[in-house]
Amino acid sequence: MALEGDWFTEVAPGAEMALGLKLRKKLAEERSPYQHIEIYDTESFGRLMVIDGCVMLTSRDNFIYHEMMAHAALFTHANPRRVVIIGGGDCGTLKEVLKHPGVEHVLQVDIDEAVTRLSEKYFPELCESNSDPRAELSFADGVKWIEAADAGSVDVLIVDSTDPVGPAEGLFAEPFYRACRRVLGERGIFVQQSESPLLHTDILTKMHADLSAAGFATTATLSFPQPTYPSGWWSATLAGPNVGEFRQTAATAKRFPTRYYTAAVHQAALARPAFLEDALSES
Repeated sequence: MALEGDWFTEVAPGAEMALGLKLRKKLAEERSPYQHIEIYDTESFGRLMVIDGCVMLTSRDNFIYHEMMAHAALFTHANPRRVVIIGGGDCGTLKEVLKHPGVEHVLQVDIDEAVTRLSEKYFPELCESNSDPRAELSFADGVKWIEAADAGSVDVLIVDSTDPVGPAEGLFAEPFYRACRRVLGERGIFVQQSESPLLHTDILTKMHADLSAAGFATTATLSFPQPTYPSGWWSATLAGPNVGEFRQTAATAKRFPTRYYTAAVHQAALARPAFLEDALSES
């Protein structure tokens, strides 16, 4: 058990930098068949979930990530009714998707049930919509689910995964994107967390190239602050018919609360910094 005053430190490989959070105590630890999960109580960021030594979420700042993963994609689609989340075991993205009244069904496919069960106990605010009749939880391999799904059966596909190592490695590759394109159909919208624009430019450029090669007509990366992820700057990458446009009027007039996402934030997040524009142009 961590003692009061200890620090959790995550070192960003190759970046020569680290994030530290002062701890109060360790609340839980579990080694599932897939990964090592730890839950801590911190001094200033509330509860902290760590998987394989990396920060997954904290109580204080998770809303930024979950809102950007959900609402940007749903307001980009003309009429999102059928949504699938690959990963997302903490259920925060699921909660945000279910705020959209037009959504009829959300299937969440996460390989590790332990993440969800620990979230239900230690992050209940993220799991409060799990009992919504439109929600369905499946604990299975997301890549295999996509391969077996019917063509054109999904409107919005959200890949809320961990970093591209271990169980999530297969989610960052052209064959997976090609399978996603088939499942989405012509009007479908895809979104995936795409790491730090500053530290992981190579991952982002490969993702854009692979999505294009898989048959997606357009791609766009939205960037946003995420204080407890490496560099404090994160992103989500969209793909679909025309992901540079979204239902701005509907987003402005949304009838549910958000703490970060707004139509103006969505529009601003689409802007690419010069270094990323150059990297994508070169690729």
